[in-house]
Amino acid sequence: MSTSDQQIKNVVLVHGAFADGAGWRGVYDNLTSRGFKVTIVQNPLTSLEDDVAATTRVLDRQDGPAILVGHSWGGTVITEAGVHPNVAGLVYVSALAPDAGETTGQQYEGFAETPEFVIDVVDDGYGFLNSEKFKAGFAHDASDADAAFLRDAQVPINMSVFATPVKNAAWREKPTWAVIATEDKSFDQAMLQHMATRAGAKITNVSASHALYVTQAGVVADTIAAAAEGAPPTGQ
Repeated sequence: MSTSDQQIKNVVLVHGAFADGAGWRGVYDNLTSRGFKVTIVQNPLTSLEDDVAATTRVLDRQDGPAILVGHSWGGTVITEAGVHPNVAGLVYVSALAPDAGETTGQQYEGFAETPEFVIDVVDDGYGFLNSEKFKAGFAHDASDADAAFLRDAQVPINMSVFATPVKNAAWREKPTWAVIATEDKSFDQAMLQHMATRAGAKITNVSASHALYVTQAGVVADTIAAAAEGAPPTGQ
């Protein structure tokens, strides 16, 4: 499938906590080989406002409608930033999807804990994933080498972001897709299914870890391509 057959050719990828945009390389390569124009946001992970601003800067540069994709914490970011007029559709990749007025932290309420996903919070309020638990909690289906690289390249997040409410819920206005890792050890499976269902997302389940954007890049890319084909261009 080439983008000549579809109206939407732009894709914007938004990474989550404890990561940077490099993890999207497999998805990027897959989509660009199909003719998509792909841009990767580098979130500072310093506040929701800062991450939304970083995403908005990229959306402002798009030359037409775009599919906005978020992994994990990136889901909260695209929920807020996705009201941008250039966004034609949203894709949540094992991602958080709060409603307007809700915090990210509230999404965990009533769902099971994830004991293998351990965050070490340092004195300045930033969190890193525990080095010993990293592979088990984040990327158990990755090779040891890939998991070690993700662990050692991780970017800490300001833990206060989880208490910041979102002002807008773009999924209430924009067509939405979700890819959910059925072996995710970072979020309770019931929590992921609940958020995606509430958002009205077309859900694809795949056997993978939380790092499915790396380990199942083909499935993620296929879902993004389906969103590009299925979402109406903005303004129509």
